[in-house]
Amino acid sequence: MTLPRPFATLLIALLPLGFLAVMVAAPLLALAAYDQSGLLWQILGDGYMQWRMVWTVIQAVLTCALVLLLGVPAAWVLARFEFRGRRLILRLLMLPFVMPTLVAGMGVLALFGARGLLWPGWQDTPYLLLYGNVFFNLPVLVRAAYQGFLQVPAARLRAAQTLGAGAWRRFWHIERPVLQPWLAGGLCLVFLYCFSGFGLALLLGGSRYITVEVEIYRLIAYELDMAQASVLVWLVLAVTAAAGGVYALLSRRTAAGKNIRPLPPAPPQGVAQKMLLAAVLVGLSLCCLLPLVAVALQALQAGASWQVLQEAATWQAAWNTLRFTALAMLAAVLLGVMHAWLARRAAWVRSITFLPFMVSPVCVAFGVLLLYPEWTASLPLLVAAYALLAYPFITKDVLTAWDSLPANYSAAARSMGATPFQTACYVTAPLLLPSLRRGLTLAAATCIGEFAATLFLSRPEWQTLTTLVYRYLGTAGADNHDRAMVVALLLMLLALLVFLWLDAAEKHDNTH
Repeated sequence: MTLPRPFATLLIALLPLGFLAVMVAAPLLALAAYDQSGLLWQILGDGYMQWRMVWTVIQAVLTCALVLLLGVPAAWVLARFEFRGRRLILRLLMLPFVMPTLVAGMGVLALFGARGLLWPGWQDTPYLLLYGNVFFNLPVLVRAAYQGFLQVPAARLRAAQTLGAGAWRRFWHIERPVLQPWLAGGLCLVFLYCFSGFGLALLLGGSRYITVEVEIYRLIAYELDMAQASVLVWLVLAVTAAAGGVYALLSRRTAAGKNIRPLPPAPPQGVAQKMLLAAVLVGLSLCCLLPLVAVALQALQAGASWQVLQEAATWQAAWNTLRFTALAMLAAVLLGVMHAWLARRAAWVRSITFLPFMVSPVCVAFGVLLLYPEWTASLPLLVAAYALLAYPFITKDVLTAWDSLPANYSAAARSMGATPFQTACYVTAPLLLPSLRRGLTLAAATCIGEFAATLFLSRPEWQTLTTLVYRYLGTAGADNHDRAMVVALLLMLLALLVFLWLDAAEKHDNTH
């Protein structure tokens, strides 16, 4: 017996939409209903809070400027030059996406902290946070710009070159107009990630350069000031919603052209092009790989602190990290596929696909604490928070692949007598599996490195690797610092395994 189609649609819609209502909409309404009597103007007039808000915007804008200056030349080189290792670099650009923020923060401290390998003693300066932001966000812009350069028709570039236009004039008059929406979309994402970032700001901001997100955490965890925290949450949400909305609008203009023939990359010619290639490779290494190398080097020098790997607390934290991730993945696959299925039938559902990305984990965790106090530090709530942050990756990749499937595949199956269920199982599902695997990998990386929601919602006995690193780092003593580095290396190796899984999936899909 099969369910009527309207009833089946309603049943499928209830899960992802109900989940968003319970985990995002209801907590935000609870924040709005919290007694904030006159606090908005009081906070806006407070010099300390003004600096927090202004610095949060400044560091996000400065990061956008830095990644724009570094990312556009790097993307141009990757799109236009053919050289040994080019495809490897394009794959390695995914590495920061799967690396936990705490590992990146530990890498920056390993370079510039009190015991830094390069320039020690840069604590409580803005440079640490800006460098950490560049580590995570430079690949975002490089990948966006690289895709934009691939949308420039080769015929236009060759015609301009035939007419005598130099490289700069070709870029400014032909490539730049095509590139602009891709750059704008990438910069919106960078601003969103930096403005609502938590882990890096907590580790690298010191006492003066923390952001509004960290201030919200401090107000709740140390001062129990829910009223001021709720006002700050809404200020953050207003900015992130605006940035997310602009990104959603711009993403419609960056649909890849199917019939465009890009200019094939060619070996660099002349001294200038070879110097540009060398400068880009050095810049990408300094910005994207150096912090990870620093973590490994300081961990290898930890000496007796390696005994932390023999302690039960470390392996309990690793077990918690893996089991929370596994449970969240089960929920994320179900939510992600159902959301993608529904988004193909309702445009407004497609428009809220990125809603969990627009709401920071700190805001979600705080709203959940207010609305469901009796569920605080419960396993279902913690897993639900993990799944909320993870499942949009699955929805995005599955939905993109589903949209590109030829309609005649399903029609042919049905014409041969297959039911909709058989068509879904034997035709659609196998074609969507590669995209599901990619989305699942990024979702797993998000859960492995999750930090903000865990600080709010977990019990002490549910300590994960990220919170264990933070605990050691917040405890005085050289041994605790070294222990934090060793555990950070373990966390980095877990993230690298996820990256290798993703890389293997990408290569497998490209060969088929």
